[in-house]
Amino acid sequence: MTSTADASSPDASAHRDLRAQLETLTTEAFRPELAEIDRLSTREIAEIMNGEDATVPAAVAARLPQIAAAIDATAERMARGGRLVYAGAGTAGRLGVLDASECPPTFNTDPSEVVGLIAGGPDAMVTSVEGAEDSAELAAADLDRLGIGPDDVVVGVSASGRTPYAVGAVEHARAAGALTIGLSCNAGSALAAAADHGIEVVVGPELLTGSTRLKAGTAQKLVLNMLSTVTMIRLGKTYGNLMVDVRASNDKLRARSRRIVALATGACDDEIEAALEATGGEVKNAILVVLGGVDGPTAADLLAASRGHLRAALDRTR
Repeated sequence: MTSTADASSPDASAHRDLRAQLETLTTEAFRPELAEIDRLSTREIAEIMNGEDATVPAAVAARLPQIAAAIDATAERMARGGRLVYAGAGTAGRLGVLDASECPPTFNTDPSEVVGLIAGGPDAMVTSVEGAEDSAELAAADLDRLGIGPDDVVVGVSASGRTPYAVGAVEHARAAGALTIGLSCNAGSALAAAADHGIEVVVGPELLTGSTRLKAGTAQKLVLNMLSTVTMIRLGKTYGNLMVDVRASNDKLRARSRRIVALATGACDDEIEAALEATGGEVKNAILVVLGGVDGPTAADLLAASRGHLRAALDRTR
């Protein structure tokens, strides 16, 4: 039985305050119409869940102006040599780490260019790290280890929009002069208010009360896909819809490299092989060799002068 002292302790008061906060969040709302979902057939539950997921793209579409503005600002910083850093806890942190980890093989970025920080460090990818998400100081320390500065972009990711680690990361990064983006799934969030660019994708209450790995997680994944992909397009990492900066690190990607050169140039297999050999396997350079009629070293020089933009480099050959 809880004593009067226990009920009035600072910890008890903090728990009451947090509970009151959570009760105001759309992502935490209880849906009485689903209170007996466990009585339904598996097919019926799956249909309801699929219907819920179908609403997410529309919620993202409603925030496209804010997303586009954040992408343009991100591309501008990264073009100056800045980094893109995601910071979040739990599912949000894992999604940031996932997006960051996919950039090197997809866009040939250095692992230091797009970084995912998760509260509690790498162990938190597979297990809960007690109290990590509640520490703004931990976020500041993680960013300090990276030496965050004015050319960098820090994206705080939090479904609730109140997670201290994500909000703390944005506040600390902004104080250091970095561009900041706050991605949440509740309107009027502290995270959006703290950031230069607030993106609030309101997906509504979850199928399971408070399980924000569902619609909120899907929304965050969609936005992070846009943020990294469109930024890389703006930075010249693609040619049309071809991933010309792909890193051929395995057999599948080596085969994809040859296919990309073929799609971009229409060249025969022998010409493609010769171009890739002349450029050390660099897809973008090989395309320039074929379409621009230059040798490997010249292709490298032209791309360097064009800051990696293949279309601009091709214009220099005409």
